[in-house]
Amino acid sequence: MYQVELVFECFRDTTISAAERAINHLLNCWRYNGQVLGRELPLILNQAQFECRLICPEQESLHPQFNSPQVNQALSQLSDAGVLRPKQKVLGRDLNSDDIDTCDTRPWQVLYTSYLQACSPLRCGEHFTPVPLYRIPAVANGDHKQVIKWQEDWAACDQLQMNGSVLEHKAVEQLGSPGTRLYRRGWDLCKRIEYLTKIPTYLYLYRVGGESLESEQQRRCPSCGEPWPLNESQHDVIDFRCDNCRLVSNLSWDFKK
Repeated sequence: MYQVELVFECFRDTTISAAERAINHLLNCWRYNGQVLGRELPLILNQAQFECRLICPEQESLHPQFNSPQVNQALSQLSDAGVLRPKQKVLGRDLNSDDIDTCDTRPWQVLYTSYLQACSPLRCGEHFTPVPLYRIPAVANGDHKQVIKWQEDWAACDQLQMNGSVLEHKAVEQLGSPGTRLYRRGWDLCKRIEYLTKIPTYLYLYRVGGESLESEQQRRCPSCGEPWPLNESQHDVIDFRCDNCRLVSNLSWDFKK
């Protein structure tokens, strides 16, 4: 991932609120297309110009070739607020962020996230590295907003269950049980992404609790009931995989070494 600095200059008299609305709208459109990562997008007024620093998956993430129709519209609307299109400067690689996937072809991929991660929730199955969403066809309505919203809901449930004080059991159910609303949305997104990319796309089911290590190792796919344990754990996360149902899961975190 890379830190990118944007500078927005005003070309005529305008108001701070009008310029702020137009710029923030553009930032959100970039975010919903996967070109900008994270929800905290600080914007400052420095004398007569607006400045912000963003985290992007690649140095060229904001190149027009990756823009969604929503991004292009937001860029064109900047002039209505008296703001020029931004000047961009790549500051450097962000050392606290994940490296993106560089595979030319992926044999399989997985929809996976956590409350700690702001990177793309679509990961290469072989290397577990994030795949920039703008590198795949738009999931719906020209961008990837549905994927980002699913990721935000998943992270919110994960945060609740990690805190363990409010709605813990309900959150765990949403994260790991087939049939829940969060599961159905993730499953639908996986099917859509697989259709668009022609790459097998799996949904990650979170697992915690259980009676014993032995019973965990013997559990079956919660969707079809068939055996699904892997001979070896993958990426220290994936211990179960059902190719028929396109599901993966971990050995209960209560028993993982």
